[in-house]
Amino acid sequence: MSHEQPQHPLSARRRVLAALGAAGACALAPWQRALAKKSAWPDRPINYVVPFPPGGLTDVAARQVGKALGDAERWNVVVENKPGGSANIGAAHVSHAAPDGYTWLAITLSHAANATLFTGKAGYDLLRDLTPVAGLASSPIMVVVNAKSGIRSMEDLARAARAKSLSAGSSGNGTPPHLTLALYQKLTGLKLMHVPYKGGAPSLTDLIGGHLDVVFSNYPESLAHVKSGALRALAITTRERSADLPDVPTVAQAGLPDLIVENFTGVMMPARTPPELVERVGDAIVRQLRQPAMQQSLRQLGFVPQPRGPGEFAAYLKSEVDRWSRIIREANIQVA
Repeated sequence: MSHEQPQHPLSARRRVLAALGAAGACALAPWQRALAKKSAWPDRPINYVVPFPPGGLTDVAARQVGKALGDAERWNVVVENKPGGSANIGAAHVSHAAPDGYTWLAITLSHAANATLFTGKAGYDLLRDLTPVAGLASSPIMVVVNAKSGIRSMEDLARAARAKSLSAGSSGNGTPPHLTLALYQKLTGLKLMHVPYKGGAPSLTDLIGGHLDVVFSNYPESLAHVKSGALRALAITTRERSADLPDVPTVAQAGLPDLIVENFTGVMMPARTPPELVERVGDAIVRQLRQPAMQQSLRQLGFVPQPRGPGEFAAYLKSEVDRWSRIIREANIQVA
């Protein structure tokens, strides 16, 4: 004869509910289970993909942000460089990653332009397959000539372009300097012979050597040459003058207010990353960008700090994609 006591109905119900809860938990995707344990996130390294070679501006900015988050949040942010394919290889990699917050992408103006330049060919859709997390900063374009050139202003440049054919160098087809040159030609109606290089440095070398008439350059790349006296800056594509080069006018002061160009950098994650996780990371990044030490460091690199949270950065990114889509189509810019 069994002496087992009868089960209490309430105890039986609790066991059933517990079993159902366990089954439901097993049905969740790994990233959902990780998110459920908010206090545990992140419990492993975060992969911050930079789709450019090491040592460039985007890479340096990403590493500074990663270090700041490591110090303040105790997050282990590991920067991984995945260059190639006009910055599309790294972006496509992140777009296909799990939406669990452990894979980030550093983007720039190049990606906003690539949305049009590589439509259907990039391996991802910027606005569909990735979600904006935070805007970091921007870097302007500077129009420079050889210091021995007779061109001393943007007005001189336009006058010379009307008189003869001028060669204009850039860091490559579809890069922000090339896009700025295309916008300049659209605004002025002038035609300059575009000479694309594989990077900004060789274009500046040829400009200093007297082989080009003008270069539309990433500001940090030409800054040292202007300071040394090898190059002369005609204008900078910001709304305010640079503290490093206070004598160089802005494009608005040079008569071209619509030539404002911001080669921005920001952070994105795979689409479908939970909004609360996007907000958490975005808020943490913005907090670090607002620290005086971080702002000073970015300015020394030639950046203008522009901390933007997820919502603000999403709106800004969409506006940049739309703006450059119009410019690229009207100027018929194509990449090989």
